[in-house]
Amino acid sequence: MTIIPIWLVRLLAPCLAPLRWLVARGWLRDADVDWWLQRVHPLLSLQRVYARVEARHWVAGDMLALTLRCNGNARGWRAGQHVQLFREIDGVRLSRSYSLTRVQANGRIELAIKRQANGKVSGTLLDKLAVGERLELGQARGDLSWCADASAVLLLAAGSGITPLLGLLREALVNGYQAPITLLHYVRQRRQRAFSQELQQLMQRYPNFQVRWALSGESPAAGELAGRFSAGHLADVAVQHLLVCGPHGFVEQARDWWQSQPRRHALQYEAFTAPAPLAGGVAAAVQIGFARAHQQATGNNQQSLLEQAEAQGLRPAHGCRQGICASCSCQLLSGSVRHLHSGLVTREPGQAIRLCVSVPLGDVTLDL
Repeated sequence: MTIIPIWLVRLLAPCLAPLRWLVARGWLRDADVDWWLQRVHPLLSLQRVYARVEARHWVAGDMLALTLRCNGNARGWRAGQHVQLFREIDGVRLSRSYSLTRVQANGRIELAIKRQANGKVSGTLLDKLAVGERLELGQARGDLSWCADASAVLLLAAGSGITPLLGLLREALVNGYQAPITLLHYVRQRRQRAFSQELQQLMQRYPNFQVRWALSGESPAAGELAGRFSAGHLADVAVQHLLVCGPHGFVEQARDWWQSQPRRHALQYEAFTAPAPLAGGVAAAVQIGFARAHQQATGNNQQSLLEQAEAQGLRPAHGCRQGICASCSCQLLSGSVRHLHSGLVTREPGQAIRLCVSVPLGDVTLDL
């Protein structure tokens, strides 16, 4: 039973500043204050973002949209960004990264959850999460944004890559963007066309918007495209600004197409899966030092530093495991590492690296 309504919970957030000041100076403990606050309302917290599940509805055969109402600690969030969702399963605290498909001023947000094969978190959320339950979220991150000055926008999405682009698209149309917009969504099966009914309604309501689907696992119907990404799919599409989101291989194909264009357009992209290790490296043993844990371990130059830290029994903070959310950022104290996405080498002490997409090139020491 709660003493106050959720709208008042949101209004109270700025009023907790004196308590945050006392916690910052060590005079109070954050956990103790939260314990008392949650006797008043389960969403109240000094720092953490808690949200209540208000609705759930299926938007594809394998994707569920959740409508959540956040407390007042979710500040400055934008559609198209992503948040960490935390869930305890069998006594283990797990987290996954999901895109914000809608953000409203009253604290309501929408997340779209795609079922993953053998996915502990997605399976639990899709099959067991009930309206009224409380969820914990991390702060929103991400740099994808709409270019309001572009004369034509092309959105390329594969699978769940539709989710951040949909959030940007919704806001652009509501805000009166009138230049041509084309959304091309690649899926295996027709049942995976997420938000298809809404997208068709948007196409009828806004004459400057059109959506197309490409199917790689079924025969296309009239108006649909066949197969995986192909430059031929874009032959008649106007584009001045390009946004791409999907698995790493899909994003790389789209970038290759973009680089082949005689007049390159503005490009933004986000990959949802980690890339395969860059070819050419000879497997070798390396020494990995974990400074805070006072541990030294023999590792290799093939696996990510996050995987190797976990293999030693450490539990670094992490989320997406794809180099997107930055939850696993850590300082490099010595040595050099290579970024799996770009091949960029970092060797300057004190630089922040993302453990999930960094492999050691030799002996390294981390601030872990």
